[in-house]
Amino acid sequence: MRIRVASVSEVGVGRALAVEVDGRRIALCRPSPDEFYAIDDTCSHALASLSEGELMDYEIECPKHGAHFDIRTGEALTLPATKPVRTYNVVVDDGEIHIELPDEETGSD
Repeated sequence: MRIRVASVSEVGVGRALAVEVDGRRIALCRPSPDEFYAIDDTCSHALASLSEGELMDYEIECPKHGAHFDIRTGEALTLPATKPVRTYNVVVDDGEIHIELPDEETGSD
């Protein structure tokens, strides 16, 4: 299922924006003008908001303890985080950003 979450103009280059989709906080990340990635907004180590951390190329830093995550894969790159965060497919269509959720996440058949 594809859900519209923001317009392209709402996410600055080199920034992340927290959005809520079906009760789940997701960080929209824009490392370059034409690239968007989406990951769970909650750090797998300390439950901090990743969208409040610094985005550096394809890595986002947790603002609480400094763990880094790859926004393309969700992989935890540095301690203290050891578990990945979930990633979501992103589709940009006519200036609008959509996240694709599996049907089981949305309750659809």
